[in-house]
Amino acid sequence: MPSSDYDLASLPDLLPLYYRRLFPFSQYYRWLNYGGVQKNYFQNREFSFTLKDDIYVRYQSFTTQTELEKEMHKMNPYKIDIGAVYSHRPNQHNTVKSGTFQALEKELVFDIDMTDYDDVRSCCSAADICSKCWTLMTIAIRILDRALRDDFGFQHLLWVYSGRRGVHCWVCDEAARKLSVAARSAVAEYLSLVKGGEETLKKVVLTDPIHPFIKESLAVVEDYFPQYALQAQDIFGRKESVEKVLTLVELQQLFEKEKKPENRLITNIATGKKGQHFEKEIMLQYCYPRLDVNVSKGVNHLLKSPFSVHPKTGRISVPMDINRLETFDPFAVPTISLICEELDRPRTGEEDIKENEKDAAEKRKIRDYKRTSLAKYVKYFDQFLDGMASSWKGELLRKSDLQKEF
Repeated sequence: MPSSDYDLASLPDLLPLYYRRLFPFSQYYRWLNYGGVQKNYFQNREFSFTLKDDIYVRYQSFTTQTELEKEMHKMNPYKIDIGAVYSHRPNQHNTVKSGTFQALEKELVFDIDMTDYDDVRSCCSAADICSKCWTLMTIAIRILDRALRDDFGFQHLLWVYSGRRGVHCWVCDEAARKLSVAARSAVAEYLSLVKGGEETLKKVVLTDPIHPFIKESLAVVEDYFPQYALQAQDIFGRKESVEKVLTLVELQQLFEKEKKPENRLITNIATGKKGQHFEKEIMLQYCYPRLDVNVSKGVNHLLKSPFSVHPKTGRISVPMDINRLETFDPFAVPTISLICEELDRPRTGEEDIKENEKDAAEKRKIRDYKRTSLAKYVKYFDQFLDGMASSWKGELLRKSDLQKEF
């Protein structure tokens, strides 16, 4: 199968191979077990599987990595979602006394979808994306990552490409996982600037004094606005988009005096009264991250898992290296058809070395994904987990000290 060709009809044949030989179960378990610091943390986690023909199976849970592997080999889910850590095993929720089955913890998550930007992009719409509008995702990650680290003090942020048209953020710090619904709502509201639905024309309104967080965000937006809005989207090059900008500033009479659209905007900025931040509001409306706040607020809200396959595109939902955001290309993310094809390529002599039967299966799996385009994304995931491991060790030592076990 050519690497560029992905066919949804081939998914039932490719998924068993992917889960058997390529899915990074070891790293995946290491992530969701969080070093075993809290008892039953992995066992009480909800997994949800979407199977062929949109059969939806919720409240799956597993005792060990091996149990998870066996079930995924058996079910070959088209999509994997991760939910909360509950008070009881999710797969036994029907046997628990009514009212006692509660969602206790989950990573603080953010979901940014390109379809929410349709009013400020002319290159694409709906589920379509291109390199021009992908800049919006880069801006979103830059702004939110800085705020979550600097303003809230979180350290362990996993950014993941959805596989189609957006990005997800998993804030994995212990403090973030323990946040209440009210606290999650407060964080989400703090980070939300673009307000209102399709019927709201002006979605950003600034007041004096401008909050330091907004100033920091503006600094990021200003770096990208000329390239994104003025060049890629050419907002002054089409009558429709020019009129949209005029509507936003609510001063059309002032603009009619100038022939060039660029000068009209400058004129408005220069004559704006104190407290009127037209240019800043326009830049933020066009470029500021648009969050699905409801995803972030709920502890029991499901979110698509890293390394899940997107059935529509075939692309793997891969972790993103924020130090290489500018070079991240969603169209270069491997499809399941590509990485399965790469497995069929001849091995080098080094890979043909025979192994002991005891270690063969695990070594083969590690070797298999390293032979594919998935390797660099798993490597970054490993680096992310290594960063978290230091906090696990510290917590385990603290608990051990309290229990006087050493």
